[in-house]
Amino acid sequence: MLSGKRIVVGVTGGIAAYKAVDVVSRLRKLGAEVRVIMTQSATEFVTPLTFRELSGNPVVSDMWTEPKTWNVEHIAIATWADLFLIVPATANIIGKIASGIADDMLSTTVMATKAQVLLFPAMNSNMYNNPIVTDNLAKLSALSYHILEPAAGMLACGVEGVGRLPEPEKIVAKVIDLFTASSCLTGKKIVVTAAGTREPIDPVRYIGNRSSGKMGYAIASAAAARGANVVLVSGPSGLPEPQGVCLKKVVTAEEMRQAVLAEYKDADVVIKAAAVADYRPCTVSGDKIKKTEGTLTLVLEKTVDILAELGQQKNKQILVGFAAETQDLLAYAEEKLRKKNLDMIIANDVTLPGAGFDTDTNIVRILYRDGRQEELPQMRKESLAGVLLDKIMELM
Repeated sequence: MLSGKRIVVGVTGGIAAYKAVDVVSRLRKLGAEVRVIMTQSATEFVTPLTFRELSGNPVVSDMWTEPKTWNVEHIAIATWADLFLIVPATANIIGKIASGIADDMLSTTVMATKAQVLLFPAMNSNMYNNPIVTDNLAKLSALSYHILEPAAGMLACGVEGVGRLPEPEKIVAKVIDLFTASSCLTGKKIVVTAAGTREPIDPVRYIGNRSSGKMGYAIASAAAARGANVVLVSGPSGLPEPQGVCLKKVVTAEEMRQAVLAEYKDADVVIKAAAVADYRPCTVSGDKIKKTEGTLTLVLEKTVDILAELGQQKNKQILVGFAAETQDLLAYAEEKLRKKNLDMIIANDVTLPGAGFDTDTNIVRILYRDGRQEELPQMRKESLAGVLLDKIMELM
């Protein structure tokens, strides 16, 4: 199944390094050519000889040993690879890659490769949930690194929780899926909207919302990784631009409407993950409004419902919406699905812990035009993006 595929497996210094032995063996049995890079810490858990025998190739663990070829070693391996795995991905290597640190053979080679990089985090639960690690993973995901969430269970430290490296068969299955998915959307145009819009009150102030754009950016990145031609129409966001997408930056609801309509005619799929303002001030002051005694009254008017307008014009497109609610989740989502002529809507209760705006995870229910519903467990938005694209491909 992996015949002719060239895979680099990076092994770091975690107790789960022993599982990487089975991963390399399975990849070889499926026909892949495998090269292994070990950190010095990894060699304390498993010997390089083990990986050399299983991979059939020399194992690199030191920047300063005599190179096995005339090429600069890290560049040669980086350009050779079709796919890069890091099994296990410790908090240390995740932090290095996210910070651009290249101080050993593994981190240097990752820095130099243009191949897809797939990380398999494995560590203590408290480490995995540390905000620094969470931010680093979110940053890497936005930069199109692939991340498979760790499993939950009994950890080596003796506690029960999330942080276990997935079993080798699941890791290899993810590799196969990634090679399959890397071209499954080739030739398809997908338009994604993300983040919130800002409706000006005066040159200084605006009406906005708490949307960070994380969900939309994750979807855009995942679609680009599957070969799609992706246009990301984004409101203001502090997230890095995903690789492989055409980013169109907008500010107001009307600017987003114009940008989406310009791309809509030849789009195959439109995914409206943005939190678009429903109202805007009727008038915008040309000067900053000064604070005075008493109250300030703003008169608001409705903005154009972009999703409803797209639903009216829909021809061949698959149209996907989001419903962020605080009450009566299913009732409101079903109404939007029907009134706006959607094929699918992703509903989430933004009051739940681990869901909603500016979080790294989400908890959603998917509603379809034919009445079907699917409830998904809490997961990272990067993982959810892949699930949603799988569902959209089924509709296609």
